[in-house]
Parts: sequence; structure tokens; C-alpha cells
Amino acid sequence: MNFLTYVMHLVGSGAMAYFSALQIRDLKTRPNVLAGFQLAESGSVPFLTKLSDRAAAEGDTWLAEKLAKHASDETKHGQIFAHALKQLNKSVIDFKSLPKNPEENKPQERRSPFFAAFFEGYSQEQLKPENIDWDVFMASTYILELDASKDFARMANVLPEDDAIARNLKLGMLSIAQDETGHAAYLYEAMTRRMSAIQVQKLVDEWRTRKTNALLAFAGNMLQRNDNRPSLVQDGAPSESESELVVA
Repeated sequence: MNFLTYVMHLVGSGAMAYFSALQIRDLKTRPNVLAGFQLAESGSVPFLTKLSDRAAAEGDTWLAEKLAKHASDETKHGQIFAHALKQLNKSVIDFKSLPKNPEENKPQERRSPFFAAFFEGYSQEQLKPENIDWDVFMASTYILELDASKDFARMANVLPEDDAIARNLKLGMLSIAQDETGHAAYLYEAMTRRMSAIQVQKLVDEWRTRKTNALLAFAGNMLQRNDNRPSLVQDGAPSESESELVVA
């Protein structure tokens, strides 16, 4: 990674950390942030589960077990965020009940500016669990998990200590941050099992550059929309079984 990319990475990461801290600390915006996290964490479970099955079919038992544990962790993370929403008397919106917009059927429209930039040059078909190149999956996910571990810890630490609900959320997010650190570690080890240290570093640098560019694209999109993002939450909470807090 060249010096300019490194500087832009620091600037972009710092700006996003500041923005995220404001959003999670403010009770008005916190529910939408939590809903976004719940959708992202829970939404990754089927992908990781299929990858685990693929690794097992290819004879890589070690990777299959790591991916299965990763999927299990993401399920737990979704429950943590669902529980946090329930404590605020909120839940993720039922998207099935919303009117259909024909424009949303276009894959290029559904893809977020962040992931469009992060995976520039790769089609949706190439990124499916049955097709994705293992090096692409490992390096891209390593970067995302490594950064997520730091982001969740930072956000947890800005939550107020004098509020029981916020304190409970803080514990959950710190637990998630630990899990993300573990995910980054196994993904890095997985890369070292397949290639030399120099090749790993080159691959990581490539995806760090992609992440930096994706952050800039995301920031530009946010400025254009003035952060006028649609709500992801609704009043009321799901059943207890759907939102049970699990902190290991």
C-alpha cells in the first residue's frame, strides 16, 4: 500500500469512526444503526454456511469448521442487535410488507456504493459462495472483519455508562468485536496456508486499497443524499425467542 493510500485510509477510517460514534450515541439514530448491523450480521449467515459446505466438499476440513463457527458467531451477533432494538421497543422493518418498486429489481441499483466500489470488476455471479475465488473471499473478508473489530469496540466505548440499556449494548458490542478479531485471525491464517507471506501481503494491500476507495465512494454518496437514508426500523419488538441476547 503506497503512502497516499495509507493516508487516505487513515482519513477515511477516522471520518467513519467519528460518524459512527455520533450515530450510535444519539438515541434518535441508534435504532437505525442497530437495524443495519442486525441485517448485515444475520444476512451473512447463509453465505458463510454455503462456503463451509463448499470447503468441506473440497476436503478442507479446517476451513469448513472455521467457516461454520463464523456463521454461528454471526447468528449470535444478529441476536444481540435484535435484543438491543427490542430494549428500545423497536425491530427491523418487515420488508415483505413494503410496496414493490420495479427499479429495486435491478442488481446494480440494489448494490450499495460501498460494495460496488469494494468489489469493482466482480459480477454478482462471481461473488456467489459457490463461485467466489477463495483468495478474493479470504482477503476481502479479512479486511472487513479486521476493521469491524475496531469499529465495534470504538462504538461500544462511546456509549454512556449511566444508562442500563446502553451499558448492556456496550457489553454485547465488545463481545462482537472480540469475535471479529478471531474471524480476521483465521482468515489471515487461511491465506498463509495457501500462499507465501509476500503474496499474502500483496493481496491484503490490494483489498486495503479497495476498502479505502469504497469508503470514499460511500462518503460521497452520503454527502449527495445529505444522509437521508430510509428507516430500517419499526415500532414494537419481535418475540423473545427471536431477540434473545447471547453474549459468550
